[in-house]
Amino acid sequence: MNQSSRPPHVVIATPAWADANNGNWQTARRWARHLAGSGIVQLIDHWPGGRVMPVSGPSDARPSQADVLIALHARRSADAVRAWHEVHGAHGLAVVLTGTDLYKDLPAEAAGAGTVYRSLERAFIAVVLQDQALQDLPREFQRKTRVIFQSTTARRSLDKSMRPGQDLRAIMVGHLREEKDPRTLQRAAALLRPEDGIRIAHIGSALDPALASLAQVAQSACPHYRWRGARTHEQTRRLIQRAHVLVHTSRLEGGAHVIMEALRSGTPVLASRIAGNIGMLGAGYEGYFEVGDARGLAQALQRFKHDAALRTRLTEQCRLRATLFDPTNEAAGLRALVQDLLQRA
Repeated sequence: MNQSSRPPHVVIATPAWADANNGNWQTARRWARHLAGSGIVQLIDHWPGGRVMPVSGPSDARPSQADVLIALHARRSADAVRAWHEVHGAHGLAVVLTGTDLYKDLPAEAAGAGTVYRSLERAFIAVVLQDQALQDLPREFQRKTRVIFQSTTARRSLDKSMRPGQDLRAIMVGHLREEKDPRTLQRAAALLRPEDGIRIAHIGSALDPALASLAQVAQSACPHYRWRGARTHEQTRRLIQRAHVLVHTSRLEGGAHVIMEALRSGTPVLASRIAGNIGMLGAGYEGYFEVGDARGLAQALQRFKHDAALRTRLTEQCRLRATLFDPTNEAAGLRALVQDLLQRA
């Protein structure tokens, strides 16, 4: 391949599209925009055929002629990874691991076998989205893995001081599914009294009807908990920006968008102590509670409301981590990734 004769052709395989409105889609769309000025860029759901969304370059460019495949989700994009490898081997192939890849599917696979393991074997470069993930990979894949922190634009930090008698505005953003563990939030709300002055808004689609029913029951029993359903990305970002604190109860994450969106809006976080959250917030962060610990979350919310020094420390810790999620850093990491794949293609 003579790269000097034409711009590079990059395809990003994504299992999620705009109608999903989830982290995978946000990553795919943002990465395509970051790379759009460097050549032909397309979003696809499979390689070499399938659904295609042109991002830059000729609209009729054929994904089968691409120089680079970046596959988001080692398991759900495994067919695209396998098809590319059958034609090109590892040349030009990057596999990006999500939270379910790392913390659900890979541990469940038999040693040295399984869909995620095979995708990692086939990749020339593997990518993870937070620095804790490097330590959680099998040792044989760590040397070919790099971290690219996701990014979002910064928003003006609003006044989050707590005046006497003022309610604390807490927000959780996460679709209703088991991995996000909405039950812990609801149980924590049940442990709080309306007169505690802690108001919890929960944003997310009802992906699991049973969990949606539980959310409706919870808000009937707890006037200080409200499930607001789905919102647009812009509406959600504004709600995060206005909240005093973001609550994140997930059982597993590869690198949650809502955490970086909170940090880039000046909103501190109370998060479950899982690898994906530690990789974003740092091992020394003071705002963790244990996974599934509703009482611990309720107590953390009460401390956050009443302890001004704690609020100040968490806000400062989040401010320092927020620089990791600057779009210029993510764009530079992606451009370096493509150049490394092209040089070895």
